[in-house]
Amino acid sequence: MKGIIRNTALHAFVFFLLSVGLSGVKISGGIPTLLLAGFVLTLMNMTVRPILTLLTLPFNLATFGMFSFVTNAFILYLLTVLVVQIQIIAFTFSGFSFMGFVIPQLYLNTFFAFIFVAFLFSLIMSVIEWFIK
Repeated sequence: MKGIIRNTALHAFVFFLLSVGLSGVKISGGIPTLLLAGFVLTLMNMTVRPILTLLTLPFNLATFGMFSFVTNAFILYLLTVLVVQIQIIAFTFSGFSFMGFVIPQLYLNTFFAFIFVAFLFSLIMSVIEWFIK
């Protein structure tokens, strides 16, 4: 039970960070919506993710695990269907530059917006879980 509450809070916090940082992630409804999204995502990670991981195992093996971002994007899509106050829409990524490393401005359609948000979501979750442990 403690793990479910912790994961719900972490998922809600990461959704908050993504909604602040990306213009393509829209959350209406405030904290109750964030907590509901965190809880639904925690439940989907416990139930849907193992099934999808098993079904997409050949693709994950062939792409050395890179296909997992597509399964994460599919789970985020299911989340937006179940919690209608959360929207991930097409947006323009303004770019990024750090110490000579440059990512140019990119327009992301809806599919790639889900992939990009899934990548950032898993990256932020990994960093937070690394700090917690």
